[in-house]
Amino acid sequence: MGLPRFGPPNPKAAVGDDDGDSNTKKANRVISSPNLYVANCGPAVGLSHDTIASVFASFGHVRGVYAADDSGARVIVCYDNDSCAAAALSALHGRPCPQLASRTLHIRYSVLQPSPATVNSSSVQVCLSASENAIPGLYLLPDFVTPHEEQELLAAVDARPWISLAKRRVQHYGYQFCYQTRNVNTKQHLGALPSFVSPVLERVLSFPNLSDAADVSLDQLTVNEYPPGVGLSPHIDTHSAFEGLIFSLSLAGPCIMEFRRYAQGAWFPKAGSSIDTEPENPENCTNFTRKAIYLPPRSMLLLSGEARLAWHHYIPHHKIDIVNDNVIKRSSRRVSFTLRKVRTGPCQCQFPQYCDSRR
Repeated sequence: MGLPRFGPPNPKAAVGDDDGDSNTKKANRVISSPNLYVANCGPAVGLSHDTIASVFASFGHVRGVYAADDSGARVIVCYDNDSCAAAALSALHGRPCPQLASRTLHIRYSVLQPSPATVNSSSVQVCLSASENAIPGLYLLPDFVTPHEEQELLAAVDARPWISLAKRRVQHYGYQFCYQTRNVNTKQHLGALPSFVSPVLERVLSFPNLSDAADVSLDQLTVNEYPPGVGLSPHIDTHSAFEGLIFSLSLAGPCIMEFRRYAQGAWFPKAGSSIDTEPENPENCTNFTRKAIYLPPRSMLLLSGEARLAWHHYIPHHKIDIVNDNVIKRSSRRVSFTLRKVRTGPCQCQFPQYCDSRR
């Protein structure tokens, strides 16, 4: 089974139109490269990366096939040397390829070669359950709410004012979350959580993976609305801001959530930075473990223990997600309800290298 691939960041292809009218000579205007940008080819048109690799392997050893962007219809094919790439470009560019559903491929040299670290870490298996993911403290319950309840929750938030951020809209209840400090002002209480979320809070009390001593008196709710292609950069919810349980209810659309545990501990963002616009790996760190899980609509995710305190989580900025070679297009919107309890004292967790209270 092929692994879903999240390709090298910002692979730059040679300048040229993907109109099928350009000949091989025009495609070769840019200096040769072992990497090819291939359009009209990818999971969104029914061609897996493994299938693409097997066809291009006829011209030499293929080091990898990577998504060129979030369209799912353009890839980067990486060879060991320029001659293999030149042979493939000459044979396949501008012609229907019988082995690839007779699609006409539009090929250019890719100017930017991914670094070895990027190539080696660009694939991550997407799990369908928390037990398969095997991160301690991570739990996922599908169908936590019914389709009717989902529509009621969406209608309730749509009847209330949204706050527009750089790429998404939010609502805050209980306490306002400050994105500049990644914290809350405990002296500015906005009041009790709204009544429309009460059925969710009641159901959380019977969550099967909570210990008897777990404190589930949640008092802060952030509602996020994500349009297609918008996600979140890797982050750990600030230890000093929130207690040890974080619940996230997915509504209206699916997504993939990736988890990263950095060997050197957490990296702390610069003051005033935004998790909407930060790069996915701001310190170019290569020593981290990656795992990913698919979040279907109406599912509830629980982050506790190690999963909450030591693993960065993020949502890739994609318009499509690839799960076990299946292409899943993100819907016109995805709405999440994130429920937390505000911390009133310093964090005393067992993960000091990831804790802002221990800086």
